[in-house]
Amino acid sequence: MDPDKISRLRIDREEQFVPKGSRKRRTIGIICLLLVAIVGLYLAFHHGLLTPTVQVRTTSVNWVYPAQVITEFNASGYVVAQRKAAVASKGTGRLIYLGVQEGSRVKEGDIVAKIESDDLVAERAQTEAQLSVARSDLIRAETEVRTAERNNTRFTDLYDRKAVSQLDFENAQDRYLKAKAALESAKFAIKALEANVRRLTVLIEYTVIRAPFDGVVLTKDADVGEVVAPFGSANNAKAAVVNMADLASLMVQADVAESFLSKVRVGQACEIQLDSLPDIRFRGTVDTIVPTADRTRGTVMVKVRFDRLDPRILPEMSARAAFLSRPLDEGETRPFLAVHHDAATTRNGEPGVFRIENARAVWVPLSGAENVGDYVLVDSKMQNADRVVLKPSSDLKAGDKVGIAE
Repeated sequence: MDPDKISRLRIDREEQFVPKGSRKRRTIGIICLLLVAIVGLYLAFHHGLLTPTVQVRTTSVNWVYPAQVITEFNASGYVVAQRKAAVASKGTGRLIYLGVQEGSRVKEGDIVAKIESDDLVAERAQTEAQLSVARSDLIRAETEVRTAERNNTRFTDLYDRKAVSQLDFENAQDRYLKAKAALESAKFAIKALEANVRRLTVLIEYTVIRAPFDGVVLTKDADVGEVVAPFGSANNAKAAVVNMADLASLMVQADVAESFLSKVRVGQACEIQLDSLPDIRFRGTVDTIVPTADRTRGTVMVKVRFDRLDPRILPEMSARAAFLSRPLDEGETRPFLAVHHDAATTRNGEPGVFRIENARAVWVPLSGAENVGDYVLVDSKMQNADRVVLKPSSDLKAGDKVGIAE
């Protein structure tokens, strides 16, 4: 034996003693810790903390209109009135009356506004007085002609019988010719004054601004007291009093790309959607294909008229026109709840989709679901805006944790 090893050997004189109660508490604590660990592992597994996250692309369940199935292409544009006018006066003057405001509906010929015309009215009254004088002058000239004509006839007869001198005969003939000339002059003076009265009447009518057609006032560009001048030639003068449009002539002017122009024809059925009324679809028809292109944008303007106008449709609203391959039937007006067919798949021979709930893939069977174009009807099995997996992989299964790929 090695003496060094023997010298390091010692006997512990203290007795190791553990009470029985302490051993039981230690055992129970270990068991509790194991139970907590098992429950924690279960909960972590259940909530996907221990399972990998499957990255997927998603789409949503939406209301789909039947027209979307037969749409060949879409084009955007604006609602534009085909009859519109900046109503103004041909005359110049201060605005003394304005009978409309924005939104006022007017009939053709209704008085919209008036500008001052006192000077024209006074000038017409003066001209009418001059016309009265001219008519009196005409009566005097006619009397003079009759007198001169009788004298000329008498002196002619006496001259033929050598009863008067040639001088007296020529004087009588000269007075007759002058009287006839004065009569013609009086007649033309009356015509000139009558024409001047008509001119002044027209100028006075220009001061009364009337609606050129049935329509609605869109904007008011002048107020009472402001100067209205044709073409706005004067400083601080307003050219137009109001701008108005015929709302019965509203159409959608859409810019169609040249590549789609071969698919457009006059009379083609369309469906119109307005940004201001997103839940309503309006039926329309291609009215005009404007025979010119925009070289910078590569588009052609196409005008689509509304089959039935709605009072909520206003000029300059943003609109989208869907050009359809065929007219819609009467029953194809209500939307249906559907999802794109790329979200549909099969599991165990059963068609369905994976809906995303709480970051989990939930299997929703769609047995017997109808296919309409690129969409699958989901009826009441799902709700609008439900998120579903788009093009799910073959190894995706119900309960898998999913993350939305960017």
